[in-house]
Amino acid sequence: MLIRPRRLRRTAAVRDMVRETKVSPDDFIAPLFVAHGRGIKEPIASLPGQFRFSPDTVSEEVKEIHALGIPSVILFGLPDSKDESGSRSWADDGVVQMAIKKIKDKVPSMVVITDVCLCEYTSHGHCGILKGETVDNDETIELLARQAVSHAKAGADMVAPSDMMDGRIGAVRQELDTEGYQDTAVMAYSAKYASGFYGPFRDAADSAPQFGDRSSYQMDPANAREALREIRLDIEEGADIVMVKPALAYLDIIRAARQETLLPLAAYNVSGEYAMVKAAARNGWIDGKRVMLEILTAIRRAGADIILTYFAKEAARELRA
Repeated sequence: MLIRPRRLRRTAAVRDMVRETKVSPDDFIAPLFVAHGRGIKEPIASLPGQFRFSPDTVSEEVKEIHALGIPSVILFGLPDSKDESGSRSWADDGVVQMAIKKIKDKVPSMVVITDVCLCEYTSHGHCGILKGETVDNDETIELLARQAVSHAKAGADMVAPSDMMDGRIGAVRQELDTEGYQDTAVMAYSAKYASGFYGPFRDAADSAPQFGDRSSYQMDPANAREALREIRLDIEEGADIVMVKPALAYLDIIRAARQETLLPLAAYNVSGEYAMVKAAARNGWIDGKRVMLEILTAIRRAGADIILTYFAKEAARELRA
């Protein structure tokens, strides 16, 4: 007897019925960049279709995102000034803090997540306090905890430490609890690699380091077992969600992380992954929409529950069509 698996591929209806992995707008977190000012919606050349917003215009963008069925956004701030310690990151009138309030006023049901890191706010572009040319781990985590509390005070539902300092999840969790924000969740960038895929993001957020790189605190792309160790540590320290970043070149890490934990697992479909698809599609080399959905499906298939992606709006429209 000839076995015929093709019977279950014969029509679109049958294929839909037996599809193993499904992608939904519910799975997405949309990254947004916010800058000081009013009336700003500035295109980002290296991220076609993405913009820098001011707090007033970002709230309008979030209304559109919410209408597409996307439940959450994550905010990255471009401050009005920078210094050695990144002090504008925890200011009550900081750009992220103002954006949170605007969004919650306009779309109260939107889940607002904030990036907790110093790289966008420091004059040197590194993710913490420098001692010489080395980031001081323990002094940095005190400031990250302070930043997280300022975001919770402004109304953030969740904070997402992305710095890769040792012990920062525990420090953030403890400070949130001490200050009365026990219900503010923590999404940990647990396995964040020192990747070449971040270039367009650093352009968008003006966060490139002024010297050296971040290899002394972000993970070596060659390491897999280390990722599981980092994930275990973040879980022990109180993370509510763990994350792998980047996603596309690290599907094996997503799969290993899925097998490691029962916690919700996020993956960041990062700026370089997005920009490559956009550039190839613009040149007519690929079908951009098809490749977009294939990538997002692969990330879900590998085991991610949640995808942070610049494709969020575009993919949501395709999935709803």
